[in-house]
Amino acid sequence: MAFCTVCGAEVKEGANFCGRCGQPTTERSPVDLGSDRRSTPHDEAAVAPARTTQQTTTPAAEHHQLSDLKKQIAAYQKQLAVDKRRYASLKQALSAVEEAVEIQSYGFYEQRYGLESSEEYKPRIEQCRSEQKQLIKSGAATEYPTNWMVDGSLAKGKQMLSEHAKLMLRAFNGECDAAIAKVSYRNVTTLQKRIEKSFTEINKLGAAKKTRITERYGALKLSELFLVHEHREKLQEEKETQRQIKAEMLEEARAEREIAEAQEKAEEEERLYREALEKANRDLVQATDDQHSKLQALVEKLERELSAAIDRKAKGIARAQLTRSGHVYVLSNVGSFGKDIYKIGMTRRFEPLERIYELGDASVPFRFDVHAVIYSEDAPALESKLHREFEARRVNRVNFRREYFRVTLSEIQSAVEKFHGVVSFVTVPQAEEYEKTIAMESATQSLLAADSSNAED
Repeated sequence: MAFCTVCGAEVKEGANFCGRCGQPTTERSPVDLGSDRRSTPHDEAAVAPARTTQQTTTPAAEHHQLSDLKKQIAAYQKQLAVDKRRYASLKQALSAVEEAVEIQSYGFYEQRYGLESSEEYKPRIEQCRSEQKQLIKSGAATEYPTNWMVDGSLAKGKQMLSEHAKLMLRAFNGECDAAIAKVSYRNVTTLQKRIEKSFTEINKLGAAKKTRITERYGALKLSELFLVHEHREKLQEEKETQRQIKAEMLEEARAEREIAEAQEKAEEEERLYREALEKANRDLVQATDDQHSKLQALVEKLERELSAAIDRKAKGIARAQLTRSGHVYVLSNVGSFGKDIYKIGMTRRFEPLERIYELGDASVPFRFDVHAVIYSEDAPALESKLHREFEARRVNRVNFRREYFRVTLSEIQSAVEKFHGVVSFVTVPQAEEYEKTIAMESATQSLLAADSSNAED
């Protein structure tokens, strides 16, 4: 006996519908059920917009929609081209940043050889390259098995591996030569890692055939890289040294010339004052009572000036004889280098301020301020002591001829008192040009801000 699944009424056997509620008693497909279901006003309302859209879509509207889609595609393609160019630019910038980070991560290059002159590096480089050629000629630059067979032939196997080894060696030499050609202090450690990586990667390619470049040959290539780098650095150092020596020779010649001129000037002054004094003394003897007092005052004045001229002459002679006498100066340049950066140098010029004014030429944007000029009979020794005192505070830790130090003025004063004695210092730099420049820039900014405010109003 069957029962209706909806109302629970008994259904006669063989009946297709429930006699009470009309529920079908047999399963039918969704299509059959849908065909029996009558449409409702709600269904008609839902279908109506679709019919309306289909009925109102014209060829002109479709053409307009297609045109809009083409414009959108063209705009997307244009933006894509812009994005691609920006991506390439950013990728290039990222590569430069990554290389800089890589350089920093490898640290400072430490010399392997440290030879005294560039000439000493040349035979070492030639020897290194000669050893490489000898390894290649003797077959010791690469290794590969001798029992490798091709088509059952050992001769063919040996020929194949020999050619493969040559290709590997050629690839490695190409990488190394490119690195050595452009090595500098900026990239020496990076190129070292690049050669080491190339050595490893190329040997991996030959691993299947048990063919490899030998460690000895790889080490010689690295040695060549280091030797070429140090040779170029030594050449640059020697050029800088020669330039400095030439500058010192010119400075020394100028100082000697100034001392000689000062000595000649003092001698000429002594001669003139002596002649004037002798004449005044003769006039004094023949003078009347009224002229006597005036001539006596003139004689006393000429005696003082003659004494001063004799002193200047003596100092000039002493300076000429004391070849190490000179002045040690302490300078600052706040506008160019910032605060607490001081230059401690030495000059043998008879007028040291002339040398200081030369330092403030067009090579720096502002003139130097003078904090102290110290005369010493052994100026090079005093300068050297001050430099050693602040050795760890050098601004340039590579070129020691750059005499700039990151110290305070009170520390310099203490060091001068320690090695020389008490000396007067100008503690506050004038920095006149720099201060005026800052004031002008501030005034300009204020005017621009005022103009911008007025424009907005």
